[in-house]
Amino acid sequence: MDRRNFHLFQPLTYQVATGALSPGEIAYPLRAILKRHRRARVLLAEVSDIDVDRRELQLRSVDGLPAPPSLGYDTLIVSGGSQYSYFGHDEWSEHAAEVKSLESALTVRGRILGAFEAAEMERDRARRAPWLTFVVVGAGPTGVEMAGQIAELARHTLRGEFRSIDPRNGRILLVEAADRVLTSFPESLSRRAATSLERLGVTLLLGRTVVSVDRDGVTVQDHDGATERIASRNVVWAAGVTASSLAAKLGSLTGAACDRAGRVLVEPDLTLPERPDVFALGDMVQVRGSDGQTVALPGTAPVAIQQGRYAAKVVRDRLRGRSTPSFRYRDKGNLATIGRASAVADLRGLKLSGLLAWLIWLVVHLWYLVGFQNRVLVFIRWSFSYFNHGRGARLITGEPGGE
Repeated sequence: MDRRNFHLFQPLTYQVATGALSPGEIAYPLRAILKRHRRARVLLAEVSDIDVDRRELQLRSVDGLPAPPSLGYDTLIVSGGSQYSYFGHDEWSEHAAEVKSLESALTVRGRILGAFEAAEMERDRARRAPWLTFVVVGAGPTGVEMAGQIAELARHTLRGEFRSIDPRNGRILLVEAADRVLTSFPESLSRRAATSLERLGVTLLLGRTVVSVDRDGVTVQDHDGATERIASRNVVWAAGVTASSLAAKLGSLTGAACDRAGRVLVEPDLTLPERPDVFALGDMVQVRGSDGQTVALPGTAPVAIQQGRYAAKVVRDRLRGRSTPSFRYRDKGNLATIGRASAVADLRGLKLSGLLAWLIWLVVHLWYLVGFQNRVLVFIRWSFSYFNHGRGARLITGEPGGE
């Protein structure tokens, strides 16, 4: 059950936001994925409430389409994911869009491309500058990848396409509260990533916290309390996440604890306390280890994939009267791309950067894409882009971001 009829490969939504890929190349219809599984049924609906005592879901329709009012279950597996957190300032989202969903990625694409169009029309240099200033907040993998893609778009793809402006003069600022980018990576790889970003023309504003976002720009504050105003009509938010509201709902229903990010604490077998029939997994959970201590797991796709497979195994084992060991995450490493032929990889202690890391990143992301057709199309797109810096999905399909 989902409120969307497609599976979205979130690690590549930022490439939709910068015109490198089209939406259909990173999304795949749920019914097509499950069509060979005759006992699987897909429902387009949204869960409005959960009755764990009666083992029943309360549903509401999506876009006015008919949906059953309720649905019973024997086993419930909840994977509601997460969304970006604006740290108590949800009003900032109006001016600082994120790229976690397909809809928001398309919004960001329209704003970025619309900004270049607006700058082309603006004759006053002072008023043109904010249109050509792009601020990315958060220097985790998504923020680093987003900043690198905007830089490549401005420096290479759009080069020579405008008459009044030179897109290469655009400023790309990456704001991070920590003292380095990619804090989940070893420090040596963070330094290499920072060097690659600066080579692309990205300006790093480290040790700065965003304290205000509005239509005309952002205000950042350093560790000493000094503030700086940055005039920009293009702000992309990639700083911090909060769990789906379903996590808090499950916590209140079962008495499970929730952390500051809204993630619900599940047992070693990924079930809720005293509720072996309810599983929760992915970005919306923290896992209690077999020793009772909370296990820190990254909010990445490999974690959710392994948890999904584990939950399915537990259900199968129960039907066969077998027991299942506690969930154990097998860390296969961490990857982030900066730009063309540039990436960093931390693979179980093996630290790589540059072209080799980028090739590994390509293979891994192609492997995890759903649908053979999508893999072929994305491979062709990336190959084309590598040789001529092209981006064939540079379409403004919604309202441009600004006036």
